[in-house]
Amino acid sequence: MGSRHRRRTSRRPSSREVAPSVLLRDFQAMIDRMAAELPGHYLDGVAAIEVSRKAVPHPTRAHVYTLGECIPLNVGSDQVTSRVVLYYGSFRALAGERVDFRWREEAWETLMHEVRHHLEWKARTAALEQYDWAAEQNFARLDGQPFDPTFYRSGEKVEDGVYRVDDDVFLERIVGALPETTELVWHGTRYEVTVPQQPLPLYLVLDGVEPPPPGEAILVFQRRARLRDLFRGAPRPSGGHAGVQPAS
Repeated sequence: MGSRHRRRTSRRPSSREVAPSVLLRDFQAMIDRMAAELPGHYLDGVAAIEVSRKAVPHPTRAHVYTLGECIPLNVGSDQVTSRVVLYYGSFRALAGERVDFRWREEAWETLMHEVRHHLEWKARTAALEQYDWAAEQNFARLDGQPFDPTFYRSGEKVEDGVYRVDDDVFLERIVGALPETTELVWHGTRYEVTVPQQPLPLYLVLDGVEPPPPGEAILVFQRRARLRDLFRGAPRPSGGHAGVQPAS
């Protein structure tokens, strides 16, 4: 299954002090120097090494952030190219929680990790097609067009029942019928959601989770498989927004 690769770092926060911060422009200059130190053949096919301001929190685990990402491009062509992105906002968030956070060591390890993933993509280009298809289906969802109701399963599997496609996170629930309320965990915090009674499958964009993802957090209710479903076409998903409240 194709997916974009992300490196995650998890540490418990310090209760007394935190690591010194690094300005965005200084972080960018440090990454540029590191990239210049890499052997040229490592970067063959790397279209760009970029720094993003974004912080990308883990969907369910507290104190875990995506530090870097390798994004494959030109999936349908003979020559795979990639963008490597380092998330300054994630580095800054972890530095604000950890007294032992070392910017240069973490940045170098993340950069090398993502470049290695680029080399892996080049070795297995066919595996990218499923992710590319999932991304196209997600564009259709965002544009209000018909889409496959289980497309996100061809994205990146973060953990059981949690998937990521581009900047959007999908939290899947398999149900016989919709509950009136449900609970979920986002970045270590438990929330309660009132579920609108709409046809299945149901895509609910969650409003109010903290910290928010770069894109959308979507709670997806899928009907438990039934024998008669084999003789029916895929149902058109319903959707909407739902606010979350911290669970008591």
